[in-house]
Amino acid sequence: MNKPFILSCCTTADLTEEQYQANNLRYIRFHYLLDGEEHYDNPADSMDAFYNAMAHGAETKTSQINTAEFIEYFTGFLEDGRDILHVSLSSGISGTYNAAYAAKEILSERFPERKIIIIDSLAASAGYGLLMDRLSALRNDGYRMEELAAWAEVHKTEIHHWFFSGDLTFYIKGGRISKGAGYLGTVLKICPLLHVDETGHLVVWSKIRTKKKAIAAMAEKMAAYAKDGGDYNGNCFISHSACLADAKAVAALVEEKFPQLKGKIVINNIGTTIGSHTGPGTVALFFWGSHRGAEEE
Repeated sequence: MNKPFILSCCTTADLTEEQYQANNLRYIRFHYLLDGEEHYDNPADSMDAFYNAMAHGAETKTSQINTAEFIEYFTGFLEDGRDILHVSLSSGISGTYNAAYAAKEILSERFPERKIIIIDSLAASAGYGLLMDRLSALRNDGYRMEELAAWAEVHKTEIHHWFFSGDLTFYIKGGRISKGAGYLGTVLKICPLLHVDETGHLVVWSKIRTKKKAIAAMAEKMAAYAKDGGDYNGNCFISHSACLADAKAVAALVEEKFPQLKGKIVINNIGTTIGSHTGPGTVALFFWGSHRGAEEE
């Protein structure tokens, strides 16, 4: 009989509370400041008020989970006699992986009889959630903790992330786009198309004029890189920041191009951590495909 273990992630996997529970996933919460007031991610919360506040000028700032928080979080499981496989938000976006690993090193001395494995997901938002969904399924299929960790290391860069934004305000505000380029982009209705590369960094892939073309480009990227092409029969997740209609438009195109999808496309909110940097107006598409890094313009 396989030894039970905790399968854990951060709230930046952007799953709902119901999805965490259904997959028996434990999570540790990121925190953020909204107009100077500290809050913690809560997957059960509606995101409407958060994005409405941003749209009306509220200042947001994110704060990664530190080593002390990970020590406190992990200790409860270890004292309960459980081993831990924790999958962290991409190190290309956050230092949280390093904080979790540092906590593991400290706790391994205090609990030498327990095992703690830390995985860098190299993923973000619901792409990270898509990985956790698959790991949960494999655990249910009988994978031991070490086998599951090995599988994650081999396959994690097969999750593709494609984003576009119809509102450049927060890209300009965060310094990702210069004010001049942002002004010109707004006038010309430019929608940057971004993806997460093989090192887990979010990078601009191309600049597309008009949202309609950006929505079409998302489905085209999936057609180009999805496992088995048009015969793709895996899961597909979409997340968005206060632009559900755009997310549904992407979903409709994807469902048309990929009739063998596994179930309905899951549409979730982009959470507060990623959303603090994108602001309202971003749609992201996630699916299983070829290893990232093999893409060609």
